Amino acid sequence: MTTTQQRQLPSRLVFRTPATAVLGALLLAVAAIPFAFAAPWLFLVFLVPIAAIVLVLRLRTTADADGLVARTTFGRHELPWGEIRALRVSERSWVRAVLADGKEQPLPTVRTRHLPALALISGGRLDDPTEPRAAAPEKAADPEDEN
Repeated sequence: MTTTQQRQLPSRLVFRTPATAVLGALLLAVAAIPFAFAAPWLFLVFLVPIAAIVLVLRLRTTADADGLVARTTFGRHELPWGEIRALRVSERSWVRAVLADGKEQPLPTVRTRHLPALALISGGRLDDPTEPRAAAPEKAADPEDEN
């Protein structure tokens, strides 16, 4: 195969909630206007759509050749590939990185459907769970054992 025929691998992958989710939060803010003006302290209902917008814009996981960067609501965690021992999938299909010291770091917005892409970008450091494992070759039956 020539280099033009080879599939181009991206240099980094970004897993995040689509930005169009902000429209849902804005719709919630518009729908909350009558409720917010019903009493003086009910304007605090606008904190819900604001928090939703912050979460949509802030939460993400970036994967590149160096490792993973998990951006949470209030922090940023850089995880080099050498520190990641495995990935664990929770009951709700959220993915967590199991570190060499046994701690687990949640990977925001990464789901089980993203595991093949993570395995590809890791350069072989992580196994792709969707690929069938190579079966061990079976030993040929020895004719002397049958007697």
